[in-house]
Amino acid sequence: LRRRQRQMCIRDRLFARCGCKVNQYETNAMTQKFIEKGYEVVQVEEKADVYIINTCTVTNMADRKSRQMLRRVKQINPNSVVVATGCYAQVSKDELEQIEDIDLVLGINEKNNIVEYVNGYLNTRTKYSETSDVLHQSDFLDFGTVTHMEKTRAVIKVQDGCDRFCSYCIIPYARGRVRSRLPESIINEITQIANAGIKEVVITGIHIASYGKDFRNNYKLIDLLEEINKIEGIKRIRLGSIEPTLITEEFVNRLSKLEKICDHFHLSLQSGCDATLERMNRKYTTEEFEKVVVLLRKYYKNVALTTDIIVGFPEETNEEFVQTYNYLNKIDFYKMHIFKYSPRKGTKAALMKNQVPGDIKEERSKKLIELSDKKQKEHNEKYIGQKLEVLFEEREKEYIKGHTTNYIVVKTKTDKQIENTIQTVRIIGEENLELIGEHISGQ
Repeated sequence: LRRRQRQMCIRDRLFARCGCKVNQYETNAMTQKFIEKGYEVVQVEEKADVYIINTCTVTNMADRKSRQMLRRVKQINPNSVVVATGCYAQVSKDELEQIEDIDLVLGINEKNNIVEYVNGYLNTRTKYSETSDVLHQSDFLDFGTVTHMEKTRAVIKVQDGCDRFCSYCIIPYARGRVRSRLPESIINEITQIANAGIKEVVITGIHIASYGKDFRNNYKLIDLLEEINKIEGIKRIRLGSIEPTLITEEFVNRLSKLEKICDHFHLSLQSGCDATLERMNRKYTTEEFEKVVVLLRKYYKNVALTTDIIVGFPEETNEEFVQTYNYLNKIDFYKMHIFKYSPRKGTKAALMKNQVPGDIKEERSKKLIELSDKKQKEHNEKYIGQKLEVLFEEREKEYIKGHTTNYIVVKTKTDKQIENTIQTVRIIGEENLELIGEHISGQ
């Protein structure tokens, strides 16, 4: 018998760094599973029978916003089933169990069978919690082929977990150790995505620089990328956030020979001061990081480099902040994502003395955001008068927007249906850190 179709809403909480694109991929995977079982997807503001909140736990603020969302959806439909899953649910199951509005608390691995958990609850109406021991998990838990997506680029999860244990980060406890996805599974998924007409894939994971570390055959990320580059139909391969320690002369030499690799690299820096980096338990110095930057600029003429920076880390003095500011100014990033340090319960940094007051963090954050905006505007203005290739993705008011290979936002006015197509655009101006283009032709 064909069971009655139910409406459901699935929402991922994307607040900051490392879990964002992984959450996005897993949200797509869960959505696909529900659709295959006859569920209809609705927007979060609409009344639904089931609400799935895919939580983040990278900061205490992320936890708080996840709790707010979980309570809010129950107000939309008091009779709905509310499910908390994701990283916050994994590390704080007991805390979420105390919230009356939540019916199911499911961990990271439980996402794979989430439809069965929800259907089981609908049959029994008995609240339930389940989280697996990810810290001792050795195998990558594969969702199978995920072809459902909301945008014109596909996020591809290639690994899970992290072995770095930075002093501020709870993610290794939420995601466990490094586990790599088998290359055959990745290639099959991307091949099917290419057959569906998608032109760009984003390679993501919790720590993709560690891809292959758990394999016995010395197969690494660069080997995987060389195979992906051969897939017909895919025009662009974009790398998610990568650890600078991955970037060696050998790696970049091989990478630069792959014509589909995008010339945009998001290098996770966090601080421009060696003393701060050491307290963070990062595995490189500012000098080593700068060598990576020089190497990438040697091989990629128009490379755009972006990064993450934490301000107000415990014990950060004004002198250390000035070191960071001057270093960032010298490195000349295209864009910097600035985060005010937020103590995360369960991490070493939360126990450190001399926590920086909030007003000082706010002041330092403002200075770095201003520096980032200045750098981005300067970089953008260099392209005025040039012709750029843009993969257009979505409409916004009278404009249609897309990205260049080096991830610069370009918008243009046209009545043509050019979503998910690569077009040649002449840049005629810059506005609000975005380029304005004049459409010429496309493919």
